[in-house]
Amino acid sequence: MLAQIVSLLLGTAAGLLTTAFLARTLLQLTRAPFRNPVGQFITALTNWAVLPLRRVIPGLFGIDLASVFAAWLTQIVYFAVMAGLTGMLAAGPDIIPGLLWLSFLAVLRMAVYLLMGVVIIAALLSWINPYSPFAPLFDALARPLLNPVRRLLPTLGGVDLSPLVVLLLLQVALVVLASLQPALMFSP
Repeated sequence: MLAQIVSLLLGTAAGLLTTAFLARTLLQLTRAPFRNPVGQFITALTNWAVLPLRRVIPGLFGIDLASVFAAWLTQIVYFAVMAGLTGMLAAGPDIIPGLLWLSFLAVLRMAVYLLMGVVIIAALLSWINPYSPFAPLFDALARPLLNPVRRLLPTLGGVDLSPLVVLLLLQVALVVLASLQPALMFSP
């Protein structure tokens, strides 16, 4: 029971921190404005790790690799702690490649979930309150995903179906990622 509680608490903390690092990457990649409460929160939450890593890890093609590495490192630490709690570290160094791969897949899975959340929030804001102060932020984050689909799929009766298509494609990506995940006992 104690291991389950620790797993829940560590998994939640690692998931939120990883998502914040990935959100920072997405904000920079899409050139979304940081001068809003969401951007300022993400910056304040992630600066402690990203700023020192930027001295060592440069960006590449507009991608903040320091934030991506911080997200991956967070997942590595989480899975290493969970492997230690379940006794899997007794297997020795043979488990390290599996932990690295599992952490990489977890970061990709969280990135897909983040993109799904962005698309859902952008769609809801466009329907419910397009004049919300958060609408331009989420529109800027979702636009790179939605625009290619909008070019291929016209609106039907004034309804934009591109969020549904993008969400379906992101679900397919989750299925593919799930098939690549090794069967380890401590995986979420």
